[in-house]
Amino acid sequence: MRYRKVPLDLIDYTTYHFIMGQPRRRETIAPCDQARTRGTRRLENGMAVSFGTGTRPVILGIVGDSAAGKTTISRGIARILGPERVAVLCTDDYHRYNRRQRKELGITPLNPACNYLDIMAQHLRLLRAGEPILKPHYDHKRGDFGPPQYIVPKPFLIVEGLLGMYWQEMRNAYSVRVFLNPPEELRRRWKIRRDTMQRGYSEAEVLRELDIREPDSATYIRPQQYDADVVVSFYPGTSRSESDDDAHLNVRLTLYGTLPHPDLSEVIAEDRSGRVRATLGRTGGRAVEYLEIDGSIPDEPAAALERCILDHLDACGAASLTDLGQYSDPQVRHSHPLALTQLLLVYHLLRAKQREEVEA
Repeated sequence: MRYRKVPLDLIDYTTYHFIMGQPRRRETIAPCDQARTRGTRRLENGMAVSFGTGTRPVILGIVGDSAAGKTTISRGIARILGPERVAVLCTDDYHRYNRRQRKELGITPLNPACNYLDIMAQHLRLLRAGEPILKPHYDHKRGDFGPPQYIVPKPFLIVEGLLGMYWQEMRNAYSVRVFLNPPEELRRRWKIRRDTMQRGYSEAEVLRELDIREPDSATYIRPQQYDADVVVSFYPGTSRSESDDDAHLNVRLTLYGTLPHPDLSEVIAEDRSGRVRATLGRTGGRAVEYLEIDGSIPDEPAAALERCILDHLDACGAASLTDLGQYSDPQVRHSHPLALTQLLLVYHLLRAKQREEVEA
C-alpha cells in the first residue's frame, strides 16, 4: 500500500508553527565517508541484500530515557552498515515547546503533550512508504528549534528518542524495536556527564531536572519497554573498579519471541570463561530469553560469539568489524558487550531486509 504524498510546505510551515520565521532553505544530509569495513562487506555478501534506491527502508526504533545510551547504540550501528545507507531521525525534534517555554509551562519533554506525536507518526508512515519528509529540528545546545531538515529514505532508518514506541501506529512502522534500560544510578551518571560537558548545565541543574522528570519517566517512558523486541540493560559489575568503568559494563539482553533470534547455545555451551550466560524466564507475562555478557569477558570468547552471529548471516571469512563496540568517554574506547549488542541488532536489521526483499 502506498500512502498519499503530503505537500512538504503543508507539513512543515502550517503544522510546525514554531519554525515560522526561519529561512525557507532546503537542507540535505552531508555526504558521509563511503568506505566500508571488511566485516560489513561480509554481512552484505552473506545476506545477499541489494541496496537499490526508492525502496522501503527497514526501520529500527530505539527508545529509552534521556542519556540511556540511544545515540551510542545508533551511531555504532550506522558505522557498521555504512553511513551512506543509514538515515537517523531523532524524535526530540518533534518537541512542541522549546526549553524556555517548557520551563514557563511546567512541562517536561517526556510528557506526550509536549510533543507533536501525530506528526511524528505521520512522518514514520511516509518514510516507511519510501517518501521523503521535511521535519523540524531541535538544537539541544541552544534549547530551541533550528531550520527544518529534509530526510530522504535510505535502505535503513534509525529512529531514536523518548516516545518513539508510545503509540501503536509508531510501533507498526518498525522492523526492530529496542528499549534501553540501564539502572537509574548509571543513567544519572551518564546524564550528568553529558549535560555538563555538552549542553552547558551545572551538576546541580541536572540533578534537579532529573527529580522533576522522574514521575513522567515512570508514567510514559519506562512502560514502553514492554512493546520492544529487545531490551538492552547495561549495568556495572560488583567490584568498585568495575562500577566506575564504562568499558567493563555488563549487558543483559532481554530477547522477546517477536523476532527470530540467532541460536547461540552451542558457543555459550563451549565457553569456559563463565562470562556468557543464557537463561529462560518471563517478563510482563511474556516468555523471554535472557542473554548476559560480562564486561570482563576475554577477547577469545567475545570473538567466538561474534563469529557465531556472523555465521548465522551465512558469512565467510573471519575478519572482525573494526567499528564494533566503540564509544566516547570522552576518548574513543571499546566495550565487548556493546560490540556484541550492536552486532545482534545489525543481524536483525539485515534479516528484516532479506525478508522484505523475498516478499517483494
